[in-house]
Amino acid sequence: MTLEHIIFIPGVLLIGVTIGYILGARAVRAEVSRVKRRAKE
Repeated sequence: MTLEHIIFIPGVLLIGVTIGYILGARAVRAEVSRVKRRAKE
């Protein structure tokens, strides 16, 4: 294993986790607002 692998692989994993967290949080916020709107009706 070269130094590039030791740096590159965890970096890519961190980027993937960050993107997943952002997209998941956005989906949860949209779902919560949809449920609130439905409860008001």
